[in-house]
Amino acid sequence: MDRLPLALVGCGPMGRRHIRALGTLRRAGLDAPDLVAVCDLDPAIAARAADEAEAQTGRRPRIVRSLDDLLADDGVRAIDIATDPAGHHRLAVPALLAGRHVLCEKPLSITMRGCRAILDAHDAAPSGTVLATQEQHRRGPANRIARAVIASGMIGAVHLVRTTVIGGDDRIILTPWRHLREKGTIALDNGVHFADVHRYLVGSPWRETWGHGLIAEPVRRKGPVTFEPELYGAAMANAPDEIVATGEDSVIALTRHENDVRTMITWLPSGRGPQYHERTVHGRLGSIVVPPDRTGRDLVVRLDGRSLGAHDLLRELPAGTLDEVTERLFGDPVHPERPFGEIDAAHLAASIHDFARSIREGSSPEIDGREGADAVAAILGAIEAGRLGRAVTREEMLALRVTAAHDDIDRAIGLA
Repeated sequence: MDRLPLALVGCGPMGRRHIRALGTLRRAGLDAPDLVAVCDLDPAIAARAADEAEAQTGRRPRIVRSLDDLLADDGVRAIDIATDPAGHHRLAVPALLAGRHVLCEKPLSITMRGCRAILDAHDAAPSGTVLATQEQHRRGPANRIARAVIASGMIGAVHLVRTTVIGGDDRIILTPWRHLREKGTIALDNGVHFADVHRYLVGSPWRETWGHGLIAEPVRRKGPVTFEPELYGAAMANAPDEIVATGEDSVIALTRHENDVRTMITWLPSGRGPQYHERTVHGRLGSIVVPPDRTGRDLVVRLDGRSLGAHDLLRELPAGTLDEVTERLFGDPVHPERPFGEIDAAHLAASIHDFARSIREGSSPEIDGREGADAVAAILGAIEAGRLGRAVTREEMLALRVTAAHDDIDRAIGLA
């Protein structure tokens, strides 16, 4: 079977994580795209990525300086976009119109006009062109099993799903751009993960949202890099000692879905003292405690007089609850002893494998461009709701009828 010739655009920390995921696919014995080229504005960063790709996949991709060069090569069939999200539309649109399949990192764009530009380009692309959003958190065994529990009716009608992450300090989170309004904020960058997982768990798009976005820490300061220091340490090496935040670092949202289930997101990475990180599902007959994403910890289903973990549940749920790809990438569904980098790579690998499968089979990816845009709309909708003092609907967001809170960003990125 011919492998998918893939080019990676953006060789910073996120791009390097994608390369690590390709190596994970190879070691798991799963079909992986053939990384034939890497592209970055900085040739030194691209060269480092090429070295890492050779170590992970056994083949050194060529180094390319521009998207135009990639699109001039008919041998490149797919583009993996892992740049800062403010520029996603400038890469995805020409790639799609040129008939290239596109896997675009989340968030699909940092505004709804950006999402619309990408979706319109996909609609205009040659028939069969695939657009997928790289959204990996739902891919882990705990979220897969939780979805199966809900679908089985084990906990009855679901009333509420909530994800809460509260607590932190004033350090720069991951990279400086995530605190700058015109670059894409950490509230959106992390918020779309939660919005996507919630849609997946409840099995229904969102209908309307109430919420608020805020800057909890007005000044962010450079500090020790604790998240994947091998990757993000280099990105922070030249960061300023402090940044005046211009974009939201926090978002709070209460959302009603089309099936009338409510979901709640609280992302507030500020406030010294105890930190709270939890996801829970509340049904009429029981509840689920889902572990924090990419920790490998066990989930717990609590019913009347019973408490079931992942292994118990897999004995009660239908065969195939975890598909072969998930089983081969993760092994034991409970794996807290594995290093974070391995767990993260397995999540990303599942998404990349699904992208390649959809191209090979001529089917839709699990998370296409429209689902990626829906997640952006859910978080930006909560922020718009806070400005307007009323609920905002999905229909309004997708139709670009509510944009005032982000019109200035559209102007900054050339979309207004």
